[in-house]
Amino acid sequence: MSFNYSKIIRHSRDYFFITFATALYAFGFCGFILPEKVVIGGVSGIGTIVYLLWGIPVAVTQYALNLILLAIAYKVVGKRFVLGTIFGCTSMAFFVGLFQPLLEGGFMNDPVMNVVIGGVMAGFGVGITFTHNGSTGGTDIVAAMVSKYSNVSVGRTMLYVDCFIISSSFFITHKVDTVVYGFVILFVTSYVVDMIINTNRQAVQFTIFSKKWQEIATAINNDAKRGCTVLTGMGWYSKKEVKMLIVMCRKIESVNISRIIKSIDPDAFTTQANVNGVYGQGFDELKVKMKLPHHGEEKEAHEHTQADHELKEKTI
Repeated sequence: MSFNYSKIIRHSRDYFFITFATALYAFGFCGFILPEKVVIGGVSGIGTIVYLLWGIPVAVTQYALNLILLAIAYKVVGKRFVLGTIFGCTSMAFFVGLFQPLLEGGFMNDPVMNVVIGGVMAGFGVGITFTHNGSTGGTDIVAAMVSKYSNVSVGRTMLYVDCFIISSSFFITHKVDTVVYGFVILFVTSYVVDMIINTNRQAVQFTIFSKKWQEIATAINNDAKRGCTVLTGMGWYSKKEVKMLIVMCRKIESVNISRIIKSIDPDAFTTQANVNGVYGQGFDELKVKMKLPHHGEEKEAHEHTQADHELKEKTI
């Protein structure tokens, strides 16, 4: 039996970063957000409401709700999603349970600073978890179930649920400012999550038109160590054939590419665009969790494939 060591190392690295990310989230939540009695979205927000009403630790409510949601979602979203989420929500509940009694007094007396710092730390935690194929459960599970049977997107469902949880906190605290702080945390967290995810995959695409395209392509190959794709087109105004170079590089390499182009042909017509997600051939590895087809779906796919083969034979 042979072991795929690269796969083991990749999964180990993912679990390490998920553990670190959930600890970071829990530290920000327990040290900055919870002392202000601010209700945020997700099961952490529901756990905060239960804690404010009955004094039950947030981690207990958080973990119990996640297990209930996962049990309900098992047949809907599949075994792989459930198993992948159990580690994240278990790690999250563990660190929240650990930090809540230790950081009960908080660090600062400034509510605004606590809200911003807590939101940033929570956003970093969730963003790192997502970039390493993890999930902390909560509204993720609800959104996955809703998107399975409707056209409502996952992001929109999560937003609706989080807004409902935050708004309901008014009936507990009877303070408008805590509700506003909850929405501030929601937007700060969402922004930081997007920043983490997109920065991790950000790259640049160059489109270059030049009469010296061969020299530019060779210099980019030799000096920047990046590949070029040469496309043939036609300028409609001049009705002449033109060569176009397509170059993909990381954002940090874009300045070097620009210098190469300018040094060879200062009059080159060049466009530069940011792209999210460049995979393979010297870039990032495409890491996604493939959903295994159900027995019925697999049978249906087999029947479709068989029907396609029969159609091709008849056509030939």
